[in-house]
Amino acid sequence: MMMMDIYDVTASAMTAQRLRMDTIASNLANVNSTRDAQGKLAPYKRRNVVFAPILQNSVDEKAGLNGGPNTKNQALQSLGTNAQGLPVYRSGISISENASTQTGIGVEVLQISEDRQNPTRMVYDPTHPDANDKGFVEFPNINTVTEMVDMISASRAYEASVTAFQTTKSMNEATLDM
Repeated sequence: MMMMDIYDVTASAMTAQRLRMDTIASNLANVNSTRDAQGKLAPYKRRNVVFAPILQNSVDEKAGLNGGPNTKNQALQSLGTNAQGLPVYRSGISISENASTQTGIGVEVLQISEDRQNPTRMVYDPTHPDANDKGFVEFPNINTVTEMVDMISASRAYEASVTAFQTTKSMNEATLDM
């Protein structure tokens, strides 16, 4: 890893965590939204940020530095599925496969997905303008406690990246002062 790579790694981590915090803030802002952006009766769906490591080989392939894509060395390699049937990915810093090493050089946001696994909340409130004929209102599948815990986690990850950036900067300055 080159000296300046740590700045790229921490910058990508800070960008990803900032987007995660923005997404969580959006979830919290829409905790009681029962209509979509067009005004149709459809509760807001909780959104999740999906991260993936940026690997040196995948960057080299995109730049055409190693002869094109290699299907054995993809940025994400599925290791199977979890109890919910979702793919589980290897997310370590380095991945070795067939004597070729992929080095992590940052993190990227793959997508912002809607949470379709958790059901919406049905609340009995016959006076609500969006109540169905039985008096129930369908609210988003957002748990404010979970969102606040996620927000704290994202904030601490962001702070850790800032600290790593500042520490590296201080070490580089001290090296130049020698």
